Amino acid sequence: MKRIYKLLDAPSWEAARAAGVFSGSAVDARDGFIHFSDAGQAPDTARLHFKGQSGLVLLTVDADQLGEALKWEPSRGGALFPHLFGPLPVTAVIEARALELDADGAPRLGPLS
Repeated sequence: MKRIYKLLDAPSWEAARAAGVFSGSAVDARDGFIHFSDAGQAPDTARLHFKGQSGLVLLTVDADQLGEALKWEPSRGGALFPHLFGPLPVTAVIEARALELDADGAPRLGPLS
């Protein structure tokens, strides 16, 4: 099972759980896909894009459940990032974990596999 990760605010996750799908953040909507990171990319994503934001949730997602809607495309520094072209079914989420901020204000992700 390939795992990918999504950071989002807790209210968005609660709304997704109620709806059964996550349709993306404002940034996702602007770009036309839902942004994800793999385990090696997630710490930089957290630090670069979510620093100082409290009330975040880290979703661990089973990428194998997303089918052909998941594309790996070049992004930051030319690295291939997972992008989902369609809504994220809540059933593909393996874990949702509330995050705390470290002393520098970056979300503390903990170990990722």
